[in-house]
Amino acid sequence: MGEGFMIVALILTVLFGYLLGSLSFSYIIAKKIKKVDIRQHGSGNAGATNTLRVLGIGPAISVLALDVLKGIVAVLVAAWVAPDDSGLFPALAGLAAILGHNWPVYYGFRGGKGVATTIGVLATLVFFPALWAGIVAILSIFVTKYVSLGSLLFAGLTPLFAFLLYNHYDYPVVYLYLAGFVALLSIWRHRANISRLVTGTESKLGKKTPAESKE
Repeated sequence: MGEGFMIVALILTVLFGYLLGSLSFSYIIAKKIKKVDIRQHGSGNAGATNTLRVLGIGPAISVLALDVLKGIVAVLVAAWVAPDDSGLFPALAGLAAILGHNWPVYYGFRGGKGVATTIGVLATLVFFPALWAGIVAILSIFVTKYVSLGSLLFAGLTPLFAFLLYNHYDYPVVYLYLAGFVALLSIWRHRANISRLVTGTESKLGKKTPAESKE
């Protein structure tokens, strides 16, 4: 397989991942159900948690599942196209899907924080590290009712567990780099949430606050 073909294939899989990730299902479903822009209501975030606040549990579950699926599909398509076992194609396509969710080309580059799509990407690439991190994250949400804290724990613990379990599962090293970069990206996207967690003003799951930040 020629180098030129590999470059074209990589560009196409990354582009596919970005365009797929740019589909904002919270925006689409909110427009369908209530004819509103989800980014103008609740926290202003185009994601499953804000969909729960604005539309309820049914639409929120749909958004969560579809956003996770975006990450899974982007990785699987890239893995099918990939010419070798380096993991570069799936890793970059997965990252592109997350970036698409955060900065979607279809909606003026105003998207969500990429948590659900990140779950889809990392669970497909490094399943068991993501599973252990997910268990910790879910428990933290159950105990504290802070979704943002659970999201940060998932993003931060997945690369840690991936590193600790690397020799056991022997996945491509590029997956470790991706998990680390995604963790830093998630921390940056949640910087306002971190500030509110520190000051004790972060909204808890199920609690509506009219003056909630739109960061």
